[in-house]
Amino acid sequence: AAILDKVIEKEIETVALMSHPLFETDSELNKGMQPIDKSAFSMSQREAETHQANLQHLCRLCGGSFKTDPYKRSHPVHGPVDDETQALLRKKEKKATSWPDLLAKVFKIDVKGDIDTIHPTKFCHQCWTLVQKKLNNSPCEMFFPRKSPVEWHPHSSSCDVCGASLHGVKRKKQVLNPQLSKKLRMVSGCARKIRQIRNPKQVNQKSLMKMIASCKKIHLSTKILAVDYPADFVKSISCQICEHILADPVETTCKHLFCRACILKCLKIVGSYCPACRYPCFPTDLVSPVKSFLNILNSLPVICPVKDCQEEVCLGKYCHHLSRHKEVEDKEGYVYINKGGRPRQ
Repeated sequence: AAILDKVIEKEIETVALMSHPLFETDSELNKGMQPIDKSAFSMSQREAETHQANLQHLCRLCGGSFKTDPYKRSHPVHGPVDDETQALLRKKEKKATSWPDLLAKVFKIDVKGDIDTIHPTKFCHQCWTLVQKKLNNSPCEMFFPRKSPVEWHPHSSSCDVCGASLHGVKRKKQVLNPQLSKKLRMVSGCARKIRQIRNPKQVNQKSLMKMIASCKKIHLSTKILAVDYPADFVKSISCQICEHILADPVETTCKHLFCRACILKCLKIVGSYCPACRYPCFPTDLVSPVKSFLNILNSLPVICPVKDCQEEVCLGKYCHHLSRHKEVEDKEGYVYINKGGRPRQ
């Protein structure tokens, strides 16, 4: 009986202790912890969703925004290539049929192991045109906006994609210091002056190229064209070294047109690069333009520059027309010699 009484007393003491306010506050804290954990979880989930939504507006390859493109054009990173690229691949006899394989060949980027929460799922139209240029073997290193591909990381408090601070609030735009902006204006003004000084050098380089070619007596000037064509069209049918009408035109790998004699002289004296864009160029790279362009060039009407002629002739028949003038001159010279009564052959 005494032992039972002691056990009952101990139970009463424990019940009394449990009813103490300290234990009540602990239980209240535990109850309050659950909604805090839930709110923190919902916040992180919301941030992850906004991060993924921001990724949808960025290019997987160059990191550029689709908002800069007025037409909002984009292409999926995964899946089969579009019809235009497929036709080009068939033309070039390439075997790649899906975008991951093609991007791995062109940009050396493996997109097969991409995760949607870390990597964007689309690439921009600028990178798409770069793929087209690479397939066409045209020089396109200058068009790529970055030297190396973008590295993508999971979402964090200092995420570059979201532009968020530690508290998850967007960074405020920094107000420019007036003294700093004044310095920037001065620097940009100096840069402009330097550019203006550099421009005469480019002009001197052009005149140097013309001196090297020295084809004024051989090639025809664009002034003898019978029709007043637009300036862009005249530029397209003229040599980019001597600025005369193309004579025996050749095309470089960078798709620029020159007279054969002019470009060969420049490559020999100046160096193995294109005079227009300084892309590497060798005499073996020179090819004849397409036949349709040559037909257009040969059908251009020109006015004969010989005195008292002014006849309109096609450029293709100009050499034949000029040979007639030479025959007439030879005959006149023969008659003039024979005036003395001594026949000469």
